[in-house]
Amino acid sequence: MQKYALPDEMAAIEINLPGELDVLTLVKMPVPKLEIGEILVKVAVAGVNRPDVLQRRGHYPPPQGASDIPGLEISGTVVAVGPQVKHYTVGDQVCALVAGGGYAEYCNVHESNVLPVPSGYSLLEAAALPETFFTVWVNLFQRGKLKAGETVLIHGGTSGIGTTATLLAKAFNARVITTVGSEEKRQASLALGADFSINYRNDDFVHKLHQITNGHGADVIVDLIAGDYVEKNFQAAAIEGRIIQVGLQHGKVKELDLMPLLKKRLIITGSTLRSRSVEDKAIIASELREKIWPLLEQGVIRPQIFKTFSLDQASEAHALMENSSHIGKIMLMV
Repeated sequence: MQKYALPDEMAAIEINLPGELDVLTLVKMPVPKLEIGEILVKVAVAGVNRPDVLQRRGHYPPPQGASDIPGLEISGTVVAVGPQVKHYTVGDQVCALVAGGGYAEYCNVHESNVLPVPSGYSLLEAAALPETFFTVWVNLFQRGKLKAGETVLIHGGTSGIGTTATLLAKAFNARVITTVGSEEKRQASLALGADFSINYRNDDFVHKLHQITNGHGADVIVDLIAGDYVEKNFQAAAIEGRIIQVGLQHGKVKELDLMPLLKKRLIITGSTLRSRSVEDKAIIASELREKIWPLLEQGVIRPQIFKTFSLDQASEAHALMENSSHIGKIMLMV
């Protein structure tokens, strides 16, 4: 077993108060102490996700007991193990879903929420897996119950969630239709495997969707947008369709006609991962290792990485996330 000399302090990104990009500050903090069942990871790469932006703005605080350092997914090397850890040892390379603490040199996480780096994957690629793959698996398959042969409409088709949802839906033989905001993104979504991609700036996606599906609509809709999209989703959904809300980029719904919900017998659901228990996340991790990790190792699916930044460029990474010009994942090299 390798041994690592651990420092008392580490570099980390602090949100000193909610606000704009300049509140992300590189500081020194104590290295986390380990609780029962936890491992300490020397972070190589951390993913940047939209919830991090919401936390920076003061709209998505960490759950009780979690680190207030932003960052929900990491990859790196195990450098210490806490009491009663059974499955990982010092020196193992891992990736993990965390409730906070990713934008730092070291991060602690319960071993049940950790997954091995897939065979043939770099630590950069591995860090792009946990947040979006956990989220998509829960929402598209556990809650949305997507089946082979069904049509799924994915809004934000070139986002981290959108690219992952496209890859997984195609891997399980669904028909994928995405919405995007430019011709470049439309072509990128098609290249990723989408059967159809609609530029919502040029076409009414509801009308176009019904043309594509001969009036059937979408059996499952994955929506990061909310706002005025909620009512449009009712119109786009098939009879007994399932609408999965995974984001709220356009905010609250001002007015809503619920009659299509009743007539079509629609199911609307949504979830967040961050506040779920360690035990809940452990179940998701186990399912991913069984059903998705083999597909990753066989090369059937691979995460899409758009751009990397260094840890001290966290504000630049957030700026890119906010302007939505990326196609795939944004990463911090720690």
